[in-house]
Amino acid sequence: MTGAVEPFRAIGVSRLAHRLKSEGRSVIHMEFGQPSTGAPAAAIARAHTVLDSDAMGYWESPELRGRIARLYADRHGLDVDSDRILLTCGASPALVLALSSRFQAGDRIALARPGYVAYRNTIRALHMTPVEIACGPGTGFQLAAAHLEALHLAPHGVIIASPANPTGSVISDPELKAIADVCRRRGIAIISDEIYHGLSYVGPTQSLLAFDPEAQVINSFSKYWSMAGWRLGWLVVPPSQLDAARAYIGNLFLTPPSLSQHAGLAAMDAHGELEGHIDTYRANRALMLQALPALGLQRIAPPDGAFYIWADIGHLTNDSPAFCEQLLRETGVATAPGVDFDPVEGHRFIRFSFAVSTSEIQEALSRLIPWFQDRHANSRR
Repeated sequence: MTGAVEPFRAIGVSRLAHRLKSEGRSVIHMEFGQPSTGAPAAAIARAHTVLDSDAMGYWESPELRGRIARLYADRHGLDVDSDRILLTCGASPALVLALSSRFQAGDRIALARPGYVAYRNTIRALHMTPVEIACGPGTGFQLAAAHLEALHLAPHGVIIASPANPTGSVISDPELKAIADVCRRRGIAIISDEIYHGLSYVGPTQSLLAFDPEAQVINSFSKYWSMAGWRLGWLVVPPSQLDAARAYIGNLFLTPPSLSQHAGLAAMDAHGELEGHIDTYRANRALMLQALPALGLQRIAPPDGAFYIWADIGHLTNDSPAFCEQLLRETGVATAPGVDFDPVEGHRFIRFSFAVSTSEIQEALSRLIPWFQDRHANSRR
């Protein structure tokens, strides 16, 4: 018997977008949460050097693990032993590793709804049970301590994400502490997905390790470091779980690509270039927020971080996949249907990613505004 895994519908949108582009259509990709920029120049230069000088093989870079440990000290003021950092082929294997090494088939794992589609589907694929908690505008579409306190039966674990996908909303430090306190009292193990750390427009975001040293923490080079295609991430594991996690990673994944590890180490010090990307996202975010009234989109999640706008389109449609397909075919702008992230309410939501160039945002808005205004006019007739 296999775990039931639903499709990631944004991939279907992207497939159609690429087909339209191959037919000569102008397409703007706002369906995926990946930076349109490439890896930092220093990372690419280091990769060229390594390709010419190193045959490479199975390898886990102690230098990279040490540099990541220093990131926790510099960014969060935390002392994390580099031995607790396991390098992975991106955040997705880190999620599989965290769940499989800490929980058992049948365990109940809580998560926010809306939330990243792979949380729910990975939990199911591993024969665990997702406990989706409806999170609305009252909490910025985010999990709160009160949600976990209100559960009659405490789950075995919970996945926290701040900044979150698809909303970009951030959980405040006091609320993170309250969540950690509830979980400690109720025996709920925490997985914190911190892949969007560094991408915040409301100030620094603290690691959950500051409030629960026993949490498992996921991160990746895909977002802040703009290295999605290099498939490099990590998992911070508490000492009590380290032997189990190492056994799982050795059998399931071995090591991430050696080339990516060399490049990732160089990328970690490309501060000026990377902060320039944040300036672009900040400008894109401002343009999107300014355009929302013209788009007729009044109900959105607070885009505190990441690079997303999560918008209610329920006044226009009850079928977000069909809506996204029509939008793409008629404007060339690809977006993500909300049902990926919320199987209950997502039929009336859409996610825009603004991780593209500012010129692409401007062009997208020049197409989106008249298209949405047309839809509004038709809905009033």
